[in-house]
Amino acid sequence: MASRSQLATRVSGLDETAMAAARQRQNQLTKPPGSLGRLEELSIQLAGITGQPQPTVERKAIVVMAGDHGVTVEGVSAYPAEVTPQMVLNFLRGGAAINVIARQVGARVVVVDMGVAAEIEPHPELIDRKIAAGTANMARGPAMSVEQAETALAVGMGIAADLAVEGLQLIGTGEMGIGNTTPSSAITAALTGAPVAEVVGRGTGVDDAGLARKIEIVERALAVNRPSAADPIDVLAKVGGFEIAGLAGLILGSAAARIPVVIDGFITGAAALVAARLEPRSAGYMIASHQSVEIGHRIILESLGLTPLFKLDLRLGEGTGAALAMHTIEAAARVLREMATFDSAGVTDKW
Repeated sequence: MASRSQLATRVSGLDETAMAAARQRQNQLTKPPGSLGRLEELSIQLAGITGQPQPTVERKAIVVMAGDHGVTVEGVSAYPAEVTPQMVLNFLRGGAAINVIARQVGARVVVVDMGVAAEIEPHPELIDRKIAAGTANMARGPAMSVEQAETALAVGMGIAADLAVEGLQLIGTGEMGIGNTTPSSAITAALTGAPVAEVVGRGTGVDDAGLARKIEIVERALAVNRPSAADPIDVLAKVGGFEIAGLAGLILGSAAARIPVVIDGFITGAAALVAARLEPRSAGYMIASHQSVEIGHRIILESLGLTPLFKLDLRLGEGTGAALAMHTIEAAARVLREMATFDSAGVTDKW
C-alpha cells in the first residue's frame, strides 16, 4: 500500500525546447505549413512528452486491466459478471478484438488482474495484482477502502515504471469489467458536477428500463457515499473500481516516465479524469484516441481539454480505440523524423 504522499508523481511539464525544435522542423518539411493538420500537432506534443525533438514511438503496448464490480447485482449490465474472467481468458488466448487490432498495429497486449471475482490460472501473459475478488456494491456503501484505492493506484504506477524499463515508447489504456460503465458514470458525475442523466449511457446495451435503473443506481451510490469532488482518491474509493484506479495509476506512471499514453473510451477516460485531478500536468501526456458512443465520454474529454482523433461509434472498450489510434500517432512521429526538408530535398520553398 502506498501513502498519499508516495502517490505524488514527479510529472514534469512538457519540454518546451523540444516542442519548439519540432515546430521549427515541421515548418521546414516539404509541404505547406500546417497542411498535415492534427499530425503536426501530435508530433509536437510527442516531442514535448518525450523531450526528443524527433520522437520515436515504435515500441507499443496496450495495458488491459480487469476487475469485477459488486454493483452488478443491481442489474446495471446486459451481461452477467462471469463474463469478466471469461474475457480475460480470451485476451490471454489472443482471440479478442483488442488482440486482433494490437497485432495489426504491432502492439503488445499486457493483461492485468486487478480484481476479477474468480481465480485465473497463472499464465505467462497475465500480471496478477488482484486486490480483492471484485469491489463491494457501491449502491450500498463504499466500493473499496481508501487503502485499496491507493494500492491500486500504486500498482498501475509500478506497471508503467516496469514498461518504461523495458523500453516501451507508447502505452495504450484498456479495461475489462462487467458493470464498469456504472462506476465510471459515478466518477464522472462526482468529479465534473454533470447531472447523472447526462453521463450514464447504455454500456453493454441495456434497454430503456435498464438505462433508467442504471441512472437510479448511480444517483443512489452518490447519495449514499457522498464522494468529495476535491479528493479524487475519495471518489475512487467510494464509487470506483480496481481496474479504473489501476489505470489512473498507469497514466500517472506513464507521464512520470515521459511516455505518451493513449486514452481509449469512457472507462479509461474516467481513469484519466482521476489522474488529471491528482496531477493536472498528466493531461499533457494524454492522447485521446476516439469519442465513444457513451454519452458521458464527451463530458470527460471536454473536462480534460482533449480532442479525440476519430469517432467510429465504438463502445467495446478493451483498448480497441487506443490501439486503432497507434498507427496515426506513429505516423505523426515518422513524418516529423523522416520527411525531407526543403533544403535536403532541393525543393523550392514558397516566396
